[in-house]
Parts: sequence; structure tokens; C-alpha cells
Amino acid sequence: MTAFTVRVAACEADLAACFAVRREVFVVEQSVPESVEYDAYDADAVHVLAEGPDGEPLGTGRLLHGPGALGKTGSSEVGSLGRLAVSAAARGTGVGAALVRAIETEAVRRGLTAVDLGAQTHALGFYERLGYAAYGPEFQDAGIPHRAMRRHVP
Repeated sequence: MTAFTVRVAACEADLAACFAVRREVFVVEQSVPESVEYDAYDADAVHVLAEGPDGEPLGTGRLLHGPGALGKTGSSEVGSLGRLAVSAAARGTGVGAALVRAIETEAVRRGLTAVDLGAQTHALGFYERLGYAAYGPEFQDAGIPHRAMRRHVP
């Protein structure tokens, strides 16, 4: 697979495609309970969707921003990248990195200067290659070990 596009989810069908990928990766593969995977933040998040040449959903992620979803670091607004999921068939093709960059682009468009995320520890190297730095101790989220990471975006 070499061809794919990444865009902001624009309608209910796009959001359903995002949720389908998240269900496949987090609920089915990683046994995260659906009650944990889907939360109140989904309604206000910016969701991005990666699609193959035939429109099949390949991956997704979301950006949380605004009141209740941002932290403050000095005077810098910080967004939160989360729920990054790539279908098994699309892993290793660049979809994950393209999703991260699309979320960062949306963060900059909204005036944010940094993006935080909670990375599953097995994915630390992936995010480090994209410029994220880990901080703080390891923590559990849905029974899976994570580390907090941050990248300042231009």
C-alpha cells in the first residue's frame, strides 16, 4: 500500500470510519473496554482520518483543544493528541506519521504551540522519531503502560 490521504473528518460517515478503526485496534486487538475507548471528549475533538485509494479507513487520531482539554505551560497553549490508531494492514506504510503531522497542523491552525500525548510504551520510539520527548513516570491507561510525551510545534 503506497497511496493514502489524510484529512479532517468532516461528517458523520467520517466519524463512523474513525470509530471503526479505533474499535478494531483498541477494543478488538488490545482489549480496551468500549466504555473506556469512547468518551465525552469525542464530541468536541478534531478527528483526522486516513483513507486508502478506495476510501477504506486506514487510521485515525484526534486532537483535544479548548477549555477543559488544554494544559498551560507558561503562556503556551498545549493540545492533546490521542486515540491514534492504524489498521493492521496499514502499519509500516507511513499512515501513523502522516496522522500525527495532520494533527500537529490542526494544532498550529488553532494557535497551539505544543502537543502532548500519552504513548503506549511500546510506541515510544515511533513518537521519538517524530520529535516527541517523554517526561514523567510510566502510568497505566486502560491497563496498558504509557508515558507522557510532548512536542513543541512551529
